[in-house]
Amino acid sequence: MSNDVPAGEKRPVFAGNWKLFGTLAESVALATDVQAGVAGVDGADVVVAPSFVALATVTARLGATARVAVAGQDCYWEAKGAFTGEIAPAQLVDAGCRYVIIGHSERRQLMGETDADVNRKTRAALGAGLKPIICIGETLAERDGGTTLAVVERQLDAALRDISDAELGRSLVAYEPVWAIGTGRTATPAQAQEVHHSIRTRVAATRSAAVAAALPILYGGSVKPDNIRALMAEVDVDGALVGGASLSADSFVRIVKEGTEVWLRS
Repeated sequence: MSNDVPAGEKRPVFAGNWKLFGTLAESVALATDVQAGVAGVDGADVVVAPSFVALATVTARLGATARVAVAGQDCYWEAKGAFTGEIAPAQLVDAGCRYVIIGHSERRQLMGETDADVNRKTRAALGAGLKPIICIGETLAERDGGTTLAVVERQLDAALRDISDAELGRSLVAYEPVWAIGTGRTATPAQAQEVHHSIRTRVAATRSAAVAAALPILYGGSVKPDNIRALMAEVDVDGALVGGASLSADSFVRIVKEGTEVWLRS
């Protein structure tokens, strides 16, 4: 691999974010098909993120020791209280989740989440025993303005404030350029690598080289079966956060299999 992590300590991660799609029956069927499709893939971790109402049903169907883990698409930073419509990290754990997506660009852009919100949610998720998938990324205006790396560094620093190295060791970062979410546009492998390398370099500078090397950094933004190999060939790309292409079991399983194959050959 491209880093100094001993063999076996880091695996690629492929997470399917189902967003606002799927009835209970559809969610269970999709999760079941994904689990069957990746049954023979031993070199990667696979995650699916159904809607909140489907979490308990999907985890019950997959089983407690499922090959496919389940993630919440968001969480709140309070454990309980008068916060109508929110969901606590402990409630996600109770529903069977092992991961949670935090700070997705759609949450930032459409729901007004701030860097401080992302940090509070990340700390709460870690405190509940969840593995946060922390999303960061720039808008098209920021990329065109040449501030991509500065924006990503700011978001990263804010998200990781007051988080220990041990906690960071249970976390993942997902780089998802806002301009590539749901647009069909994808960062080129070279663009993704530039930002992923910057993220790892920043973590090495603020933490340590070992912590940085062990951190899984996923790419998200119109990931498809026909571009996963090129993305995974980049040295600092450790997996993918997949949106629309994860709503088809065949498509998502292909991404997992082909992405893992490239990772293992790197």
